[in-house]
Amino acid sequence: GSKTLDGTKTVATVDGTDIPLGVVSLYAREQQQQTTTMYLNYMGSADNIWDQTAGDDSDETYGDQAVTSSLESVEKMYILKEKAADYNIELTDDDEAAIADAASQFMAANSEETIKELAVTEDQVKTLLELQTIQKKMYDPVVAEGKITVSDDEANQTTFTYVSISTSGDDITDEEKKTKKEQAQEILDKMKEDPTADMSEIAKGVDDSYSAVEGNFTTKESDEDSEDEDHSSTAYPDEVLKVLRGLKDGEVADNIIETDTGYYVVRLDKINDEDATASKRESLQNSKESTYFTDTTAKWLDEADVKVVKKVLKTLKITDKHTFMAPTPTPIPETPTP
Repeated sequence: GSKTLDGTKTVATVDGTDIPLGVVSLYAREQQQQTTTMYLNYMGSADNIWDQTAGDDSDETYGDQAVTSSLESVEKMYILKEKAADYNIELTDDDEAAIADAASQFMAANSEETIKELAVTEDQVKTLLELQTIQKKMYDPVVAEGKITVSDDEANQTTFTYVSISTSGDDITDEEKKTKKEQAQEILDKMKEDPTADMSEIAKGVDDSYSAVEGNFTTKESDEDSEDEDHSSTAYPDEVLKVLRGLKDGEVADNIIETDTGYYVVRLDKINDEDATASKRESLQNSKESTYFTDTTAKWLDEADVKVVKKVLKTLKITDKHTFMAPTPTPIPETPTP
């Protein structure tokens, strides 16, 4: 355990509005829970996440950074609430009823000890849920102001199929490289006989450990100096992309493509792949909108009159010794934005 927090204390003010520590504590524990769960799911362990120092020149830990980041996120939510009227955003009666029900469920689902550790009241749970609901409702109208678009040059995708045979590794011999190149040539020769053949079947016929993979890249080469440069093509070696850009639909490259790390056999499938393009356009649109929203709220935070009570903030700690796996409050049902 940690020292008991006083959730009623003001941890910061935003444009004159007090933020109680309990609201920030609850939000910080949600973030701690989500991060810990992610580590457990993907790494199999959640040890030594928070106590590591974040930099060589500072004693600040990742846990310290998480606390600061949580406060900033909550501060932005208060600013969004402050600006909600400018965007005709408000909580409906249904929103308020759902929030009250979720807060009540949260309090009932946790022990007195847990609630004490969180240092949160039912009203503060409702406050955080209200802030999060307003944040969701504000997203679309704020992003709409950015008039964000994705150009055809950014979105258009070319798809191809390829087999890559790795030659990386310090222990690989020249003889092994020779064998791998011969295998690549065998795959290429068979694909030339029938360019429409299943490349995976051909590859497995040469060596059962080989298989073909589908890939895609941005059709038009991007300007390296462009701020909006798409980096999806950097997943493939320049030598491979150069050859692919010279092929037509359905064509197999004349030769094996040799790189520092392996041999490639490639076939260009579609110069203009509509499905891949639609997927890329949606991905880029979402990414640009998210960045715009983040940048806009960060700008608003910079412009706001924010005062942090550091001695209160320091009482909130995220450490490896204090594992906290509290349930996240019940999500608020989606409601149409007015």
